[in-house]
Amino acid sequence: MQASFFDASHSPLAERLRPQRLDDFVGQTHLIGENAVIRKIIESKSLPSIIFWGPPGVGKTTLAKLIGKLLNRPFFSLSAIQSGVKEVRQVIEKARKQSGSILFLDEIHRFNKSQQDALLGAVETGIITLIGATTENPSFEVISALLSRCQVYTLKPLDKEELISLLKRAIEKDTLFSKQKIILKETEAILNFSGGDARKLLNILEIIVQAVGSQEVVITDLFVQEVLQRKTVLYDKSGEQHYDIISAFIKSIRGSDPNAAVYWLARMIEGGEEVKFIARRLVILASEDIGLANPTALALATSCFEAVNVIGYPEAEIILAEATVYLAASPKSNASYIALQNAKRLVHQFGDLPVPKHLRNAPTQLMKDLDYGKGYQYAHDYENNFSDQEYLPEEIKKSTLYQPSNNPREADFRKRLKFLWKEKYGY
Repeated sequence: MQASFFDASHSPLAERLRPQRLDDFVGQTHLIGENAVIRKIIESKSLPSIIFWGPPGVGKTTLAKLIGKLLNRPFFSLSAIQSGVKEVRQVIEKARKQSGSILFLDEIHRFNKSQQDALLGAVETGIITLIGATTENPSFEVISALLSRCQVYTLKPLDKEELISLLKRAIEKDTLFSKQKIILKETEAILNFSGGDARKLLNILEIIVQAVGSQEVVITDLFVQEVLQRKTVLYDKSGEQHYDIISAFIKSIRGSDPNAAVYWLARMIEGGEEVKFIARRLVILASEDIGLANPTALALATSCFEAVNVIGYPEAEIILAEATVYLAASPKSNASYIALQNAKRLVHQFGDLPVPKHLRNAPTQLMKDLDYGKGYQYAHDYENNFSDQEYLPEEIKKSTLYQPSNNPREADFRKRLKFLWKEKYGY
C-alpha cells in the first residue's frame, strides 16, 4: 500500500495532465494540426475573440488555457454557472489596466441576454479578447451582436484511438502514474463509461488506479465494471451498433410495440447515446409515422426534445421513456409524408409551374392591373367557409396527393373532404 501516493494535496489527474504545448494536445487536429487555424493564430500572436463549440470533455477549457499560456497574456477565467454581470465587470476593470487580456468564459450559453450584453462593449473596444466555451449551438444561445464579433470553432468528439492515446499518455507521462506499473489490457469498458468525455475518462482511470492502491494495476473490462459497480453495455456511438440500434428503436415504435421500443431506448441510454439524438428522432417519427392519426404526438415529441435539452441525463431518460411509449402506442399514419413525396414528384415532373393569377399577391396597382388576385374567392365569405375554386396550376389540377389513412381521425378528414370536393379528388 502507498497511502501517501494519493495524498489529498495532489491535483486531479485531468488537471495534472493538461498539456503545456500544442503537440501534447490530444485530438482536434483540424484546429491545431500543422497549418491549422488555431496553430496559426498562436504563431501569429494575433488572437481574435473566439467561441469553442463542442460536447463535454473534448478540450475546450484546455485549449483556451493553452492559448493564454502560449501567448503569454493576462488570463482571466469565469464560469457562467457561478458568475454574473458583477464578476464580468470586475474582470473588465482589471483588463483595462493589463493590455491584451483574455477572458475565458466557460458555459457561455448559460449567460442571459443582459449578461452577454455586459461583455459586448469590452469585446468591441478590445479591452478583452473573449474565448467562450459552449456545448450548445452558439447560433441559438449567443446574442447576435456578440456572435458577430467572434469566430466560432467546432471541436469534434474524440475517437477511440485518441481516447486510448490519452490513457497511454496518462500512464506513461503523469508524474504519479509513471511510478507505477499500470497495464492497459482492455479498454472497451473504460471507454464506454467515459462516453467520449476525456475528463471523465481520466477521472475513471484515477479511480481505478486508486482502488488497487498497489504498484501493479491491470486494467480489464471486468475490473472496471467491478470498481464502478455497473455492467457496461457494448455500444459504439459512431459505429454500426449506433445505426442498428436506432433503426430497431424507430421500427419498434413504427410497429406499435412499446415493449421493444423501451428496450432499445434502454440500450442507447446505457450506451451513453446523446440525449438530443434520441429526442430528435422521436420528433421526426411523430410527424412521419404518426402524423394526422394523432397530431398530439408531434406536440408531445417536440416538448420531449425541449425538456431533455434543459434537463439532461439522468432525469431526461424518464421523459424519453414517456415519449417513446406514447408514440409506440399511438395510431399510425404516413399519409402526410406520402402526400409530400407525391407533390415533390410533380414538382420534378412539371418544373416551376406558374401560380394561377387569382392566387397571386397584389400589393401594387401594377399587379392589380395585370389581374393579380382577380377572381380570388375568400373562403370565409362562403357557406361552410369553403369555395370550390381551383388552387393547383392548370397542368396538374385534380391531382390527388393526400390519401387519408384508415384511422378514426383521418376517416373524419376523408368524410369532410368528400363532402366539400365531391368527386373531384376521388375521396
